[in-house]
Amino acid sequence: MSRIGAFADDDIAGWVVKSPELGGALANFSRAVYTCNRLPMRTRELARAVIAHDNECVVCVNTRDADGPAAGVDEELYEHALQWRTWPGYSPQERLAAEFAHRFATGHTALRDDEDFWKRCSEHFSEELLADLALSCALWVGMGRVLRTLDIGQACKLTLPSRA
Repeated sequence: MSRIGAFADDDIAGWVVKSPELGGALANFSRAVYTCNRLPMRTRELARAVIAHDNECVVCVNTRDADGPAAGVDEELYEHALQWRTWPGYSPQERLAAEFAHRFATGHTALRDDEDFWKRCSEHFSEELLADLALSCALWVGMGRVLRTLDIGQACKLTLPSRA
């Protein structure tokens, strides 16, 4: 049951009217993360799925991208998100994005200070891709925690709109 307003369990957006200016800005940020992101979709989606699990956000765990299958994003990518360290189906870049996402959500200052991580990361990410990853993670950590904390949309299975 939503902690603000009397919204249905599958209403993921109705609560935003409680703060229309901030909600509109957040919607624009979210749209940019999904339509302007330069990360490969598999890399982006694995990072998002890892944060979804860290946030314990059901709607986030159940979210899929409409263009995912065409971009090589299959259910196996999501099914093994919790095994990002060991599952052999992830590329080195995907695994580093998952590590970044997990540590961003659970131990950001240790991540900041981990020179070994940054050295490994620079082998697979340009500064521009790292900026996209960090900004994307900021959205996912924040929104996932809002949705989970306010108990909003936790019965949803969301499909992200196509980039077209």
